[in-house]
Amino acid sequence: MNPSSLEKLCMGFKGTTQDIKWGNDLCYLVGKKMFCVTGLEGFKHVSFKASPEDFQQLIERDGIVPAPYSARHFWVLVENPTALRPAEWVMYISRSYELVFDKLPKKIRDSI
Repeated sequence: MNPSSLEKLCMGFKGTTQDIKWGNDLCYLVGKKMFCVTGLEGFKHVSFKASPEDFQQLIERDGIVPAPYSARHFWVLVENPTALRPAEWVMYISRSYELVFDKLPKKIRDSI
């Protein structure tokens, strides 16, 4: 995974928008809720939401840790992009989008 393929993947989901938060983080959102975050400068880290089961499995891997400030909501921080295979990147980012989308109010989901 690289920055352009991450952007292509995230922007391919229905209703995705981008925002810059905290001055240096590029956030991918659906319904104004984040589902993936990466740094603006280079591809040093990527964070995304995981299911409770996936969270436990992911943080056992080298190069993946609980995301600071948001681990209690099952967010992981991928510190080493090679910690996930290309197909896993697609699977986990897709799941993150779905987890966030499914929690949106029905009115917002219907408008997307």
